[in-house]
Amino acid sequence: MGTTEAVPGCDEHCASEGSVRKSHHSEKTKNNLVTRLNRIEGQIRGIKGLIEKDTYCDDVITQISATQAALNSVAKLLLEGHMKSCVVERIQEGDHEVVDELLVTIQRLMKK
Repeated sequence: MGTTEAVPGCDEHCASEGSVRKSHHSEKTKNNLVTRLNRIEGQIRGIKGLIEKDTYCDDVITQISATQAALNSVAKLLLEGHMKSCVVERIQEGDHEVVDELLVTIQRLMKK
């Protein structure tokens, strides 16, 4: 996961469509996130295979740790893009409730 790419953000803002909020990431950002998630999916399958083959526990734990770090990386990219676009725009529109929402999101991420 060591690639450094442009910070993902919303092309537009994270908009509400009816009662469903959506983000509008660029195709490049979506592709980057999907690629990372596909890699993580492969890591999960690999961990399952290690367990099925009775691989030494410490080796399995090392792979789990790497997978968790990869997921955290995806979450950080999403959070950064969210803060730089959706949150800023909502604050500019006078919607300060977004700060409480952001704090809950950060608390969820920090539990991991």
